[in-house]
Amino acid sequence: MQIAPHRLLGFAFAIADLLVEVAPSGKIVFAVGAAGVLAGEGERQLMGRDFAECIDPEDRDLIWALMASAEGGARRGPAIARLATAPGQATRAFSICVCKLPQNEGAISCALNRTAPPKLGRAEGGLFERDEFEEVARNLFETARSTGEQLELSFVEMDGLADAANALPADKRKSLAAKVAGAIRAQSHGGASAAKLDEERYALVRAAGESPEAMTDRLGRLIAQTAAIDGLKLAASSMALNGDASPSQIVRAVRYALDDFIEEGGAAARPASLQDAVNASVERTLKKASALGSAVADRRFKLVFQPVVTIATGQLHHHEVLVRFGEDESPFPMIRMAEELDLIETLDLAVVDGAAAELSRDGKLKLAVNVSGRTITSAAFVERARALVAEDPTLRERLMFELTESATIDDLALADRHIQALRRMGCEVCLDDFGSGAASLAYLQQLSLDLVKIDGRYIRQLQHGGREATFIRHLVQMCAELGVKTVAEMVETAQTEEAVRKAGVDFGQGYLYGMPTERPLPPASRAGPVAARRVGAVETWG
Repeated sequence: MQIAPHRLLGFAFAIADLLVEVAPSGKIVFAVGAAGVLAGEGERQLMGRDFAECIDPEDRDLIWALMASAEGGARRGPAIARLATAPGQATRAFSICVCKLPQNEGAISCALNRTAPPKLGRAEGGLFERDEFEEVARNLFETARSTGEQLELSFVEMDGLADAANALPADKRKSLAAKVAGAIRAQSHGGASAAKLDEERYALVRAAGESPEAMTDRLGRLIAQTAAIDGLKLAASSMALNGDASPSQIVRAVRYALDDFIEEGGAAARPASLQDAVNASVERTLKKASALGSAVADRRFKLVFQPVVTIATGQLHHHEVLVRFGEDESPFPMIRMAEELDLIETLDLAVVDGAAAELSRDGKLKLAVNVSGRTITSAAFVERARALVAEDPTLRERLMFELTESATIDDLALADRHIQALRRMGCEVCLDDFGSGAASLAYLQQLSLDLVKIDGRYIRQLQHGGREATFIRHLVQMCAELGVKTVAEMVETAQTEEAVRKAGVDFGQGYLYGMPTERPLPPASRAGPVAARRVGAVETWG
């Protein structure tokens, strides 16, 4: 049966806002539909343009991988990507599906739909870091359970990738990393649900149904188009995501599977299902809960101190107090577990006690301690702070609190009442890592604060201009109008410091001024190389 062209076009527009055909050269040779709304120009202006130029540079490798893996008439996608925009313009995004028909002389048919910009991760190429990915996975699984969509958690190991990348010149190494990130994202749900766990291991959420071997074959071909890597071995496995697990059980199951993959690699057996991972994680969690409770109760942790300086003068303003479990270990896993097991308030109280003791020993110090989003709603925590200040009034204006977003605040009104109680005691309160969580703007709107610390991912890119510079400039202006000071974290180079200064940020923190140390020290001299001061550095909590 023949179908009239107008009917085919009707079907196409029923599922897409814009239809585009891209030649093997990368040029757009056909466009029809809402070109003006999606791309900011008409259909005729799109013709002959390089399709990649229409896409945000950070998403071009994703679209490259999606189109390069279109084969045999099978549809690839959907994936969400951002359109290229001029500095200062609002971000626009589209969802894209592609198909490469054998009889179409190598051209690729693309169906685009308007959509909201994706939430991307902090790692290279928009990949998520481990902590971000756990939340992304949980949200996807909960949504899929309501829609009936079948998803799975997949693990990919690329043995030999790190050695091959290290042997390349810096520019080619960066290009390879971007291509690998794009290739991994292209396999994931929506093109925005993949994580980089280390230099050779990745995790992603994707639609169920395709074998892990088929995915690694495709990834191998994509990487081969970028660089010839001798001895590269790809291995993958998947864990079905179905069942009636609660949100907290899903998070723990995902965490267990990721831990297992990081420790054992791609060759180890994975839990076959979400329920298997839930059962295994419960047993492990019970053991860790006992060990962590004892460590907090017995104060088997240490405090370290990192300087925060006034950007305008370079003078010390205060130190942030950071907690460490063990030697040179990242505290993040222990902090996260303390929150899950309702031990975080006990830990926060212990850290505040330690900071108060340090302040009492040295009347010139000013210290900021971290407070979890769960702890800030506790009346017992506020009363303990009140008792410490009453016992030693010199703590006023020298004891600060940094409200972290590692745990969501469910009752912002209660949190603000407690924050104002702390401020009335003479303690300043800072919102930590602004921009890293979805709740940041709501927090700034509903909480009265003294300082806002800008998430380091924006600071790292600030000197390059673009969206990060625009974001920070407007944030600093907004905070100034609210009477709130700003702090930039991860200031690691003189160039970054200069960019922060030009943006109007009040305070800076990072390796340029000093690493966390066991005693509060003055800011490091900025005459020496920053890299030398980073030797032995570990992640901070705060």
